[in-house]
Amino acid sequence: MVVEVPPCADSASAREATARFLAEYCPWADVSAVQLVVTELTANALRHAGSRWRLRLGTAGDELSVEVDDSSPAAPEPRAPDFSGGGGFGWHLVQALAGRLEVRPHAAGKTIRAVWARSRPAAVAAA
Repeated sequence: MVVEVPPCADSASAREATARFLAEYCPWADVSAVQLVVTELTANALRHAGSRWRLRLGTAGDELSVEVDDSSPAAPEPRAPDFSGGGGFGWHLVQALAGRLEVRPHAAGKTIRAVWARSRPAAVAAA
């Protein structure tokens, strides 16, 4: 299942669309973590690429994927966090929260893809 969210004016719309998608297709996902990744990726697209973004949410097997397209081909670079209000936290948060990250440059900019695998409970050993 793949759902493309129309380009949104703000990250709040993306968070709401993400929550609805997760409730319907991925109830096992950590909603707060996925929403934070969506917020950071969409906000960074506006801030660093100066462009609108497009969000795609998908499931395949036991994986959840979030893809954000923007118009800059430059890959995100971690910065030292600035505790006086200058930022530098977002990419570190995305890296910590996503199970796997991919950055794919293309002719129109780039796509950042965050993937989470569904956890399976450990098998209980027979006594």
